[in-house]
Amino acid sequence: MSGPVSGPVSGLGGARRAHEGILRRQSARESAARTYARALPIVPVRARGLTIEGADGRRYLDCLSGAGTLALGHNHPVVLEAIHKVLDSGAPLHVLDLATPVKDAFITELFRTLPPGLADHARVQFCGPAGTDAVEAALKLVRAATGRTGVLAFTGAYHGMTAGSLEASGGASDVRVTRLPYPQDYRCPFGVGGETGAELAARWTESLLDDPKSGVRPPAGMILEPVQGEGGVIPAPDAWMRRMRQLTADRSIPLIADEVQTGVGRTGAFWAVEHSGVTPDVMVLSKAIGGSLPLAVVVYRDDLDVWEPGSHAGTFRGNQLAMAAGTATLAYVRENDLAHRAATLGSRLLDQLRSLATDFPCIGDVRGRGLMIGLELVDPAGERASMTDALRTDPISPPAQGPHPAAPGLAAALQQECLRRGLIVELGGRHASVVRLLPPLTITDEQAAAVLDRLADAMTAVAHAHAVGAAPTDHPLIRQSRPAPAPPHEERP
Repeated sequence: MSGPVSGPVSGLGGARRAHEGILRRQSARESAARTYARALPIVPVRARGLTIEGADGRRYLDCLSGAGTLALGHNHPVVLEAIHKVLDSGAPLHVLDLATPVKDAFITELFRTLPPGLADHARVQFCGPAGTDAVEAALKLVRAATGRTGVLAFTGAYHGMTAGSLEASGGASDVRVTRLPYPQDYRCPFGVGGETGAELAARWTESLLDDPKSGVRPPAGMILEPVQGEGGVIPAPDAWMRRMRQLTADRSIPLIADEVQTGVGRTGAFWAVEHSGVTPDVMVLSKAIGGSLPLAVVVYRDDLDVWEPGSHAGTFRGNQLAMAAGTATLAYVRENDLAHRAATLGSRLLDQLRSLATDFPCIGDVRGRGLMIGLELVDPAGERASMTDALRTDPISPPAQGPHPAAPGLAAALQQECLRRGLIVELGGRHASVVRLLPPLTITDEQAAAVLDRLADAMTAVAHAHAVGAAPTDHPLIRQSRPAPAPPHEERP
């Protein structure tokens, strides 16, 4: 089996001891809430592009990318140049919400990328530095603009970890939030999938809003992710997105698009709402817009701008380094058409992964959009649920079979086998059974092949170890019993 890529052997023992000491101190000092550090026990010290080097000298291909934050990968030259330029200029780094040339340049570039229907009549609010802060601001905005309090949100959603954001996410409940079905094919909430499942989801939403006895009062807004990320990499059907836009517009309900993870080319369009031609009333943006540094904004229609001065504030709204890095990132993605690159390469990766899945019964589904990809692992020995027969046209034939049960243990094992081979991936989904790939948009064809190679090798090891079906060794994506290839030299830290 392949092992992680190693650096120079000189001083390796001392480097590993230092690495282990740092991890021990982290475990002793940091809170029990830490997450990534538990599944990924590495100590990054250098990084460039797709590659991370740990304190122990090992190198990894990073398909986590800061949970989608690093659109251009680690330490991209245009980002570093933008940061150095601000530092060398002597400009203030902390300015609250004062106007600066750096901020003006960022807003200009941001507005250049927005959907035309929004950019022509937009306002921007700089929030606290995290995406969840922007979600809070967006919810606050639509409540102020409409005079209502309720919010429509979707099962499986993830909008952040602050109280208001958790209310709108699938992991918490609140009387002010009405939870709606999010359409998907593999685990359709109505058991049918496809266009029929999406239509039923839309009808459910419409019925709740129009039935005077539904118990749902007119809401302040609807918030949705064009592709659910933490929910398991579930792309919303384009027709359903357009239906939600029409439904909310007809009822004067502001539509909030959470593009925190899907934005800046990630899904194959600059903003994921562009796939369906939808123009939301509000967009929540963070992660990649800061070029690897903390930055979050809400962009919204100017007629919603009802806030009085000081209605929404925050000390760290004017991060000049993040704005400079963000401007460079937005411009680079736009000028080099990296969204198109993500669409093309992402489609190719999905096809190759689906080919791989035919040899592994424990890969239940492969899905995604652009370079936002997920593999859902299942227990092929588990009992499959029967699909609903509510809409069956043939009452004589047996009911169609649904998916096998989710297999979070297999997903965790695959993540660890990938790490052993020098590949960093993330887990997500309802049951933490979806292995997620979020490589930088700058990933090369050679690097993409290396990612697939290591993933296939790790999948083979997991399938054999857990006796859940193993691929034949002659599959084109599988190369067993050989060292993992080093990242291309230009990407080495």
